[in-house]
Amino acid sequence: MLITLRIILAIIVFILAGYGLRTGSSAVSAYMMFFMGAMLMVMGISEIKMERKRIGFLLIIVSLFVFYVSMKGFLLN
Repeated sequence: MLITLRIILAIIVFILAGYGLRTGSSAVSAYMMFFMGAMLMVMGISEIKMERKRIGFLLIIVSLFVFYVSMKGFLLN
């Protein structure tokens, strides 16, 4: 289940990034960062389940930072 969720989130991030590049609009960047944070969180959880705790915790910390950046983006726009 985590693999399919990770793939779905990666596709969403890819589509939002492509839309932002194509239109030159930065309005979707906060949404892209939010979904990227969710993808990193899922990746961290799956790494912890596979007994690679260092990488898992690092991914979770990075995802929390990306969530923080996306929240700043939502509040500033």
